[in-house]
Amino acid sequence: MQVLENFPLKALNTFGVEANAAWFVDIEDENDLKLLFSDEQWKNCPRLVLGGGSNMLFTGNFKGLVVHIKIQGLKAEVQSDGIFVTAGAGVVWNDLVNYCVNNEFAGIENLSLIPGSVGASPIQNIGAYGVELQDIFHSCRAFEISTGNIKVFSKQDCGFSYRDSVFKSALKGLFIITEVTFKLSGIFKPNVRYGAIIEELHDRGIAKPSIKDVSQVISHIRVSKLPDPATIGNAGSFFKNPVIPVEKFRQLQSHFSDIVHFPAGEGFVKISAGWLIEHCGWKGKVVGNTGTWKNQALVLVNHGKATGNEIFSFSATIIESVSSRFGIRLEREVNVI
Repeated sequence: MQVLENFPLKALNTFGVEANAAWFVDIEDENDLKLLFSDEQWKNCPRLVLGGGSNMLFTGNFKGLVVHIKIQGLKAEVQSDGIFVTAGAGVVWNDLVNYCVNNEFAGIENLSLIPGSVGASPIQNIGAYGVELQDIFHSCRAFEISTGNIKVFSKQDCGFSYRDSVFKSALKGLFIITEVTFKLSGIFKPNVRYGAIIEELHDRGIAKPSIKDVSQVISHIRVSKLPDPATIGNAGSFFKNPVIPVEKFRQLQSHFSDIVHFPAGEGFVKISAGWLIEHCGWKGKVVGNTGTWKNQALVLVNHGKATGNEIFSFSATIIESVSSRFGIRLEREVNVI
């Protein structure tokens, strides 16, 4: 383990923006963390835990320590009440999904092709196509920076809510996740209620989809809508889908009958942020070196030379535009550094 100075981060964030870390270190196991934070310099230094870099926007250099989690490992244990799959925090999320799909471990297939690493998944409570991380989460191991101890968090401990967890609020910056265990099933119950999935299955002539069918269809849909970060810089969905009271939704629906929406619990409705942005005229727009993706207005992109500040300013313009037209204030899903 070696702490490096003035380390470039362009290759470690999917927006591909220029930024440097004052200090940088790769972490390959829990012992590395214990050794690193036994030094008071790093315990008290500003720090950023970095996984796949797929959910953050650097608006400048990071004047502290970037802790890059590379902890690997993937194993499964079949028990009477489920299949428990444990993955190191540095495992690429889609590698985990493919492992489970190939072994016919059911429950995670709707989360195919989400960018990022396993360690970030509980923090964000990632989700897509009717499934959230909390639906398959069992527990996680996390390193407590102040004490050097390892703590195991249950689902109840994590305080999951829409794209949120205790690791983004009360425990923010206090723990580093090292390993996550998921509870899956050997019994497959397809979750294909989203229209795009149904349509694609129909087009493929699949009446009774397998786990692999659902995974492949969702991967196809994501590729058709979302740009590849290797080709054009982006962080996937930039904004959260807003959740509003049903009364406000009915008012909006009376003016915009085609507004895309989803159930969000009793008394609330989730609105498609992509629909809101598109209906403000932003889909496919290019402004300077940034813009929105041509196939999905929810995705902001770097056309090659955008700075983090340029992308952030563009997102602020979109927020004001949506607020002005619909009375809904969008919230950024990405972490702005």
